[in-house]
Amino acid sequence: MNIPHELRYTADHEWLRVEKGEGIVGITDYAQGELGDIVFVDLPELGAELMQGKPFGSIEAVKAAADLYAPISGEVVAVNGLLDQQPELINKSPYGDGWIVRIKIADEQEIDTLLPPEEYKRMVAQVKGE
Repeated sequence: MNIPHELRYTADHEWLRVEKGEGIVGITDYAQGELGDIVFVDLPELGAELMQGKPFGSIEAVKAAADLYAPISGEVVAVNGLLDQQPELINKSPYGDGWIVRIKIADEQEIDTLLPPEEYKRMVAQVKGE
């Protein structure tokens, strides 16, 4: 399981990468593996205001569906339009081409409430019973 050290994580298995005052959001390698083959992603509109911890879309796979939760608050400034035609990019590259949205960060202090990689790894190990 891949857990990049430069990212922050949520207990709901979203990740956040901060670049130039914006946050790039996706789901973790663990989450995509648990969902299985992803067939659809419901993306928010450009300009949508996201609230930390609140749903902003959903993701559907062959065997399950799940809500997507905002790791931080802010305005959606980009969505990954490739996911409309290629939702499987999340399975193939959850931390790269499979990113979901880019957010203009409203409150940088919210980043500190997210899990560092070591804590996320421990949480996943507990869920898996390791």
